[in-house]
Amino acid sequence: MSRKETYEQKAEELISPIVSANGFELVDVEYVKEGGNWYLRAYIDKEGGITVDDCETVSRAFSDKLDEEDFIEDAYIMEISSPGLGRPLKKEKDYARSMGKELEIRTFKAIDRSRAFYGILTAYDDNSVTIEEEDGTVRTFQKSEIALIRLAFDF
Repeated sequence: MSRKETYEQKAEELISPIVSANGFELVDVEYVKEGGNWYLRAYIDKEGGITVDDCETVSRAFSDKLDEEDFIEDAYIMEISSPGLGRPLKKEKDYARSMGKELEIRTFKAIDRSRAFYGILTAYDDNSVTIEEEDGTVRTFQKSEIALIRLAFDF
């Protein structure tokens, strides 16, 4: 397991009870380097959406836990936020919650001269995702072909 994965897993173990105790859902934890800085980010959600106060509540408790455990060697910036409207589907629960909803799928390589697809999620498993496009076309994608998958949203 890489250092990044170890940090993400340990952070998830520490923040999960905090998030649950507040009635929120832990969507994802990531440890990434951007522009020369390391970031430890946790994304939380709840029915009706997350507020700034919700993020602050979790941030304060999580910060105290991180200070106690002190397991990350690098200097980093900790952020707690909402996953936003365009959050990618990563975990099984994301797919389950999205059944029957419209998705945007972007592939690494063109399929039928396109890399962007929109359709209703009709099926998924560990390796594939199936959508039904507006015209009734049913497409199944291998997860390894997918660069991005998220709920579609119109403005």
